[in-house]
Amino acid sequence: MYLEIITPDENVFEGEVESAMFPGSDGSFQVLNDHAPLVSSVGKGDVKIMRLHDKKTEEIHFSIDGGVVEVLNNKILVLAESIGE
Repeated sequence: MYLEIITPDENVFEGEVESAMFPGSDGSFQVLNDHAPLVSSVGKGDVKIMRLHDKKTEEIHFSIDGGVVEVLNNKILVLAESIGE
């Protein structure tokens, strides 16, 4: 599935992923391939992305300061307020 993370200032991440975990307002949640359509607020916390890289699973983390996530037809769009360091 395809993931895109955008802030008002930049396009932070774009690419194919195996799964993504988000800090939801009421607890963390994971999105996998063929997930049902979803729109949810995202709280402050860690976004964990799992993707295949050179036939190995790679784990990527971003610290997010809140925003919104939309899941539709194996595409995840995250509109983040900002990405922490």
